[in-house]
Amino acid sequence: MKKIVIATKNKGKIKEMEQAFAGMDILLVPLSDFGELPDAVEDADTFAGNAHCKAAFYMQQTGCACLADDSGLEVAVLGGAPGVYSARYAGGHAGDAANNAKLLSELERVGAASSPAAYRCALCFIDTDGQELLTEGSCQGIIRPQARGAGGFGYDPYFYVGEQTVAELSLEEKDKISHRGEALRRMAAKLREYLA
Repeated sequence: MKKIVIATKNKGKIKEMEQAFAGMDILLVPLSDFGELPDAVEDADTFAGNAHCKAAFYMQQTGCACLADDSGLEVAVLGGAPGVYSARYAGGHAGDAANNAKLLSELERVGAASSPAAYRCALCFIDTDGQELLTEGSCQGIIRPQARGAGGFGYDPYFYVGEQTVAELSLEEKDKISHRGEALRRMAAKLREYLA
């Protein structure tokens, strides 16, 4: 069985990853099992670059194969912002509420009632011998200032796919259309091949 550290402290992401790799010969270990580790420096200007930074850093820190993601929201009327800064849009350790408040104020600032947007995700797996796998996924939608739904996390209550927000979808429905779901399905296929 292959031990893979999931390089995130986000419980929502951990749950999605566990679901994606269920039934595979993989033991997923959360980063929290290793105690207080420093944060990886995410200084790349792409999601793929940041996913690589995290996977490489935590592989070194834990001595285990590591899977990291970087994902975020790109809003058309904001020139692709928040982009790679999605998790820290309102500042270093800002939470979902502060990031969403900043998103809404930015939409107001440019006079947009809504905007086409995309969620993007890059997943990077790095093994202890340096072998690397990368997958990406995206989900198209519209950002509207009316929050709906109690599920999901991050910008989900404002991200509409059709008439529903991502926060109104069940985990199964979200997985079928989400950027991370797409990247995870691609990664599961690559890992099956890699571990065979």
